[in-house]
Amino acid sequence: MTDEAVVSAQIGRPARVAPEVVVRCALGLPVVARMPAQLPDGEPFPTRHWLTCPLAHLRVARLESAGGVASWDARLRDEPGLRAAMEAVHARARAERGEVEGPRGLAGSRGGVKCLHAQLADGLVHDDNPVGAAVRALVEPLDCTRPCVVDTPDGARRNAAWRAPT
Repeated sequence: MTDEAVVSAQIGRPARVAPEVVVRCALGLPVVARMPAQLPDGEPFPTRHWLTCPLAHLRVARLESAGGVASWDARLRDEPGLRAAMEAVHARARAERGEVEGPRGLAGSRGGVKCLHAQLADGLVHDDNPVGAAVRALVEPLDCTRPCVVDTPDGARRNAAWRAPT
């Protein structure tokens, strides 16, 4: 099974480009894929690191549903050191996309925290993201005992109807 097929099954739709998997789980399946700065049609893709793991996605969605993005944005307003560290993360994200300047940082953010999924994916790849590190501490371990993607009898691949540890 190719990484592209696994990622497509994990996210529930065809991948827009062939992913470059940069982080894998203990079962060898993709957790984070590096995306190009631009799609083949020239459309900018603001998220260089895409979280593909269904278990991580579920756990982060719970954090976001509980007000996680607003909480981090409030901390950025109140904590100058954290704000400076995240400004550096946004600058690095722009540089990774080949942009020296521009209004959008990590995940297309105009500052602050836009998406905890993107923060986690970035934090799994880079050591300089304090929000990604904090989210990582809340969602790991990603301790699945069965794969999240399975082959079906008709030869298709799908996100398994599994009950992973939550």
